[in-house]
Amino acid sequence: MSTEGSKKAIIAAMLANLGIAVAKFIAWGISGSSSLLGEAVHSLADTGNQILLLRGGSVSKKQADAAHPFGHGRERYVYAFVVSIILFSVGGVFSLYEGIDKLQHPHELHNAWLPITVLVVSMVLEAFSLRTAVRESNHSRGKQSWVSFVRHAKAPELPVVLLEDVAALTGLALAFIGVILTVVTGNSMFDALGTVAIGVLLVLVAIVLGVETKSLLVGEGASSVDVEKIRDAINAEANVESLIHMKTLYLGPDELLVAAKVAFPTRMKLGDVAAAINGLEARVREAVPIARVIYIEPDVYVAPGDGNTSTEAIVIRAAD
Repeated sequence: MSTEGSKKAIIAAMLANLGIAVAKFIAWGISGSSSLLGEAVHSLADTGNQILLLRGGSVSKKQADAAHPFGHGRERYVYAFVVSIILFSVGGVFSLYEGIDKLQHPHELHNAWLPITVLVVSMVLEAFSLRTAVRESNHSRGKQSWVSFVRHAKAPELPVVLLEDVAALTGLALAFIGVILTVVTGNSMFDALGTVAIGVLLVLVAIVLGVETKSLLVGEGASSVDVEKIRDAINAEANVESLIHMKTLYLGPDELLVAAKVAFPTRMKLGDVAAAINGLEARVREAVPIARVIYIEPDVYVAPGDGNTSTEAIVIRAAD
């Protein structure tokens, strides 16, 4: 659901932004509005963003190989990071440059009705794009707040598209206000200030997305809810004396690695331990379906304070 929903939201946003970018560039060429130029670059950057996100989703499906034994699932994080840092920053810096330049060298606004019309139509189209992103995000958001969803989502595409659309609507509102004030007052300074505000907005969004995607690139573990499910699944096995410790890591938005050291009775035979491990893997996958890569190390638990500070590992290679 998350992958298909992400793709649907990305395509909707890409088509909307491409059409909007073309209209904005045409209107800017006729009217000379710097706010409209900043918004045109913003929409063009957003279109590039969506192309990169689609590319990341495609590359992430490549099969594992010797060089990448855990697959390419984290490619989606890499492309999301590129989107958040490079394209948003480029769009933001360009808008800042254009706005400051127009403040220093004012430019008269021509045919004001054209940029106003384009901005209004763009807001309607962006609202539809945002509606699609919200609807698809609700499938996986659950009861989380929107801030929590953006911060903790493991699939980066939907949070990126959501923030893109919110930033786009806010930027359009800023450009609209700048153009209207320029028309009312006859002072092109307001149009230039609108462009500067758009640039600041894009840079702020780039920082937020950069921080969140960086965390995914570094490596995040399972949520506390999933960790509890995995722990309960392991401890439910009759032959398990205790779960000594466990670590989890997202290999991609839809693939979780689980590594656990589990204490078994010393009297168990090798074949029985191997069978128990296979049963544990099945239990864990049933409890958390995205736990696709599981490594369980059998061990002997040594209680603290018995004079031995370590455990003696029993190395067993169980069949998958």
